Amino acid sequence: MPKTSIVSSSHLSQSATELSEFEYALIMVNNAFSRWLIHCMAAAGNKELSPIDILILHNVHHRQRPKRIADICFVLNIDDTHTVSYSLRKLAKFGLVESQKVGKETFYNTSESGADVCLKYRDVRKDCLVDSLTTLGISEDELGNMAKLLRTMSGVYDQSARAAASF
Repeated sequence: MPKTSIVSSSHLSQSATELSEFEYALIMVNNAFSRWLIHCMAAAGNKELSPIDILILHNVHHRQRPKRIADICFVLNIDDTHTVSYSLRKLAKFGLVESQKVGKETFYNTSESGADVCLKYRDVRKDCLVDSLTTLGISEDELGNMAKLLRTMSGVYDQSARAAASF
C-alpha cells in the first residue's frame, strides 16, 4: 500500500512530498499555537490581546530588561517594525508595558500589571500545557531536538526567502 501524504497543496508536493508534509504540519502548529496563546492569555485574565501582542509582551518581560523595538524584532524574527510598534502602543494602552526614552532610543518594560499577567499566564501554561506533555510522555530531550530542527528550518526558510527576493 503506497504511503499517503497529508499535505495542504498537492501541486507543491510533486517534487518534495515530505517538505509539503512538513509545511502543512507547520500551518497546523502555527494555527493551534495562536489559538493556545489567545485562550491561555484569556484564562490569565486578558482577552484583548492578539497572538503577536502576547509574544511581544512575554519578550518585553523576558529577564526584566528594557527592550527596544529593534531588539524585539530581532529576537522574534519580525521584519515589520510597524507591527511591533503598533502592538507596543496597544500593550501600553492596556497598562501592560511602559516606555522610557534614553537619548534617541525608546525602551520598553512590563508594568507591574504586565508582569502579573505574564506570571498568571505561566501558571495557566503549567497547568494546561506542561502537565499534558508529561502525561503524553514527550520528554524534554524530544522537545529540545524539535526546537533545534525548527530553528534550523527557520534559517533555511530565511535564506530561501532572500534567494526568492532576488528573482
